[in-house]
Amino acid sequence: MSRIAKAPVPLPQGVTATIAGSSVTLKGAKGSLSLTLGHGVTVVQAEKRLEVSYTDPGQPRTLAGSARAHLANMVQGVTKGYERKLELVGVGFRAQVQGKGLNLTLGFSHPVNFPIPEGITIETPSQTEILIKGVDLQQVGQVAAKIRDIRPPEPYKGKGVRYANEKISLKEGKKK
Repeated sequence: MSRIAKAPVPLPQGVTATIAGSSVTLKGAKGSLSLTLGHGVTVVQAEKRLEVSYTDPGQPRTLAGSARAHLANMVQGVTKGYERKLELVGVGFRAQVQGKGLNLTLGFSHPVNFPIPEGITIETPSQTEILIKGVDLQQVGQVAAKIRDIRPPEPYKGKGVRYANEKISLKEGKKK
């Protein structure tokens, strides 16, 4: 078994785990998440921690390590939550939350309306910043990537939607 899978996942105060067959459900202050385990992977709750074990020699052992990593991410998600920050760089680029959608003005001939998925909250502290918050790490990252894909940073001036603290290596323009 992998070294990652051997480490138990501690359950902090206020987090409850429910194990039913091949699925694990975690409930905490921020919400609840569930994970379906792969074939041959079992999870046992011992005191205030979850222990992952692997039994099937025919399947890859990496499933146990992946399950343990997902469980650790779920525990952090239901206790603290996850957050991604995007920045808009460009003249006239701005974002605004209206109802259940994010309105983006990104230099196109039309405004872009991005629907906010269930389980995600989006805030705009300023017109050029977007904060994406949620319980599920994968969902927060996926929403951030979809918003960034609307207008990714271009390599000559760096205009577009970028992650906070993302370094864009700019290309040199044409020479005469």
